[in-house]
Amino acid sequence: MPLSPDPQPPAVPTLGSPHIHHLHLSRFSSVSHSSVYLLSRLMFFLLGFMRIRVRGQRASRLEAPILVAAPHSTFFDPIILLPCDIPMVVSRTENLHVPVIGALLRFNQAILVSRHDPASRKKVVEEVKRRATSQGKWPQVLFFPEGTCSNKKALLKFKPGAFIAGVPIQPILVRYPNSLDSTTWAWQGPGVLKVIWLTASQLCTTVEVEFLPVYQPSAEESINPTLYASNVQRAMARALGVPATECELVGTLPVRAVGRLRVALEPRLWELERTLRRARWVVGGGLPDGGAGTLGCQELARWLGLPHPEAPEELCAYFQQDTGGAVDTRAVRLALQALEGRRSPEELMRLAFELFCEAGAGRGAPHLPQEGFCAILRLLLGTPWADGAELYAALGGAEPHHGLSIGQFQDFALRHPDYAPLFSTYLCLPVPAHRAPTPHTNGLPHTKSKAD
Repeated sequence: MPLSPDPQPPAVPTLGSPHIHHLHLSRFSSVSHSSVYLLSRLMFFLLGFMRIRVRGQRASRLEAPILVAAPHSTFFDPIILLPCDIPMVVSRTENLHVPVIGALLRFNQAILVSRHDPASRKKVVEEVKRRATSQGKWPQVLFFPEGTCSNKKALLKFKPGAFIAGVPIQPILVRYPNSLDSTTWAWQGPGVLKVIWLTASQLCTTVEVEFLPVYQPSAEESINPTLYASNVQRAMARALGVPATECELVGTLPVRAVGRLRVALEPRLWELERTLRRARWVVGGGLPDGGAGTLGCQELARWLGLPHPEAPEELCAYFQQDTGGAVDTRAVRLALQALEGRRSPEELMRLAFELFCEAGAGRGAPHLPQEGFCAILRLLLGTPWADGAELYAALGGAEPHHGLSIGQFQDFALRHPDYAPLFSTYLCLPVPAHRAPTPHTNGLPHTKSKAD
């Protein structure tokens, strides 16, 4: 497929006419399109996708220059390129490395965006707006507005990129009505190769593609991409019979919005507690001495005295890591104290402040810098660093008095109507069932559950 508008050759070209070149380009485009279509269909056929059920009518590029598809549950979703007549796809650059799908994206000459490069995102937005307003000269552009794969049980919050141009869009529903779900690839579960293996092992995998009527934006929606995205998300959720949520994924962590913050759906401390129990760490069995500063993953496992540290990198993933992959022992100490369960929220917040505070100038009182504030929120609530920095400024931490006092921090964490309930909930760990004390090699009692 070309990366230029479809040519318009004359009805009867003549020898020596400048339009002969355009006719050749048109024929080349047609051949390229057919080749990509057949190769794509062959790839999916070999993976077991023998049937693509299509409902509804696909709109033309003049009626809807942009297509949005959901739910996005697997890297097999680009199969909807086939009934959509292979539109251009907007995809993250990392997907080029996914087997099979990366090849299809290269064939499609997808519009690639880097999540870590703001300049890349800006260029993609400008390019999409240019194509969406070209009055049908460019092929349609396909978005998966959730931006990542989910488990299909609800629609994640739609990102506004597909709606910035303010043009009509056509929603597309994607379903996999198979008795065995081998395709889902979300933030938890099997990896790429296992999903491909499980899917290829099935005799037949069916996918349903449903074209909904074209969504015409209102005057307000056309100038407000966030509102436009939210309304389309709710319309598609109703058609699917699933909830439309405000949840999204930050990296590999599902989060939801609370006030100015995005917080993890499930407290990260709960996941950390399960990981430590699998590694045979005794939660509440005492804290290591010394070790101030930073520790690498192997050093952290030894510092904690883990008898079975097969995958210390999994443990480090719960903490903020520097460029060398090392973790801050202050965060580890705070996490272990929270997991111990003996301190009240008031005591834990004071401990958090004392661990991350800096001494005031002269004889001034200690204050909490932005880095420490963001580290505490990320550890206890799963809040992205940018959200913590924005809230820190709103609380007055960026003012000339240099940082938050212990009183300001406690007002935020213990008495704020939006955020205090988060800390009281996220620091209340669930008690695993069927625990029985057993001896342990480090001389401390070990509690074992079915999760072990």
